Amino acid sequence: MDILPFTRPAIDEETIAAVADVLRSGWLTTGPKCRELEAALSQRAGGRPVRLVSSATAALEFALRIADIGPGDEVITTSLSWVATSNVILAVGATPVFIDIDPATRLIDLTLVDAAVSARTRAIIPVDLAGFPVDRDALYALAAKHKLRVIEDAAQSQGSLWNGRELGSFGDLTALSFHPNKNMTTGEGGCLVMNSEEEASRFEKLRLQGVSRLPDGTYDCDVLGGKANLTDIAAAIGLGQIKRLDAFNARRRELARLYFPLLAGLPLDLPPADFVNSNWHMFQVLLPPSLAGQRAEVIRLMREAGFALGIHYPAIHLTTLYRQQALVAALPHTESVASRILTLPLFPAMADADVGRVASALRQVLRDLGAEVA
Repeated sequence: MDILPFTRPAIDEETIAAVADVLRSGWLTTGPKCRELEAALSQRAGGRPVRLVSSATAALEFALRIADIGPGDEVITTSLSWVATSNVILAVGATPVFIDIDPATRLIDLTLVDAAVSARTRAIIPVDLAGFPVDRDALYALAAKHKLRVIEDAAQSQGSLWNGRELGSFGDLTALSFHPNKNMTTGEGGCLVMNSEEEASRFEKLRLQGVSRLPDGTYDCDVLGGKANLTDIAAAIGLGQIKRLDAFNARRRELARLYFPLLAGLPLDLPPADFVNSNWHMFQVLLPPSLAGQRAEVIRLMREAGFALGIHYPAIHLTTLYRQQALVAALPHTESVASRILTLPLFPAMADADVGRVASALRQVLRDLGAEVA
């Protein structure tokens, strides 16, 4: 049986040919294609400096280092995210401080920031879950009030807007992801949007062992860096993708609109119907509390019907690592949403009819499990 995945990248023949050209060129690692993609990303970011890396995780970690955050510092963030969001805080020796989400938006509850700030708080990492942007006005007002750096985890929100402005074109540090499940991909990869060429220069050192090339052909190393540069092979994919990003996002919005009436009458909490700001990276629903313990069964039955669903995400603070770190907090909304969330198929190559098939199968599965279905 063919399974409809919850996401699938769209790679066209022109992009495949461009990758082949890179392979024939003999220059495979970071080179002209990376510089070309950085320029294209910078143009979308209003001319701000952009540098590529091998993952958004590296972008987030290097952003923390650029902000001089380390041992003894605290960073406020959300537990409803991919674990990399907080792992990078631990990686630089700082402490993540989790606050709860707003159950309606499923995003970090900015009204809880004031109470979470301490003398050690240096930054905040908000997450645009599923492509829905965190309120940037409230976010930056709080950052100014408490003198915090903002590291936007925009891994899922490339092309999303806030008040008509694309995320990354304003603000502080913005990390984007180009993982295969994102709205545009480089196979694997990410980037950081920064405020100045000075920050970009520091970032370049961090992504390649802290090295600065010298005019005589040697090099110096004056900071401890890593190995996280992107290849030109990956950048060639990204150049093909960025041309199509707006069309990809428009198609995602069309498909998301179809889901709402088709899921009406089901005992599900639907996502906010935001067709202005969100890039609709994912379409996520919440099972009713009565079925939270049967989520695995819902996923199994949907797969038997030909549809793959995802869970994005388990609560970070309940994982073993964070329990061992004694970082367990009382986050009732996060825990409730994390126990019930399901990601339905949504990607540009889906047909309109696929949305109907997903909704119909989900209706039958919920009925079979005893839910009241209108």
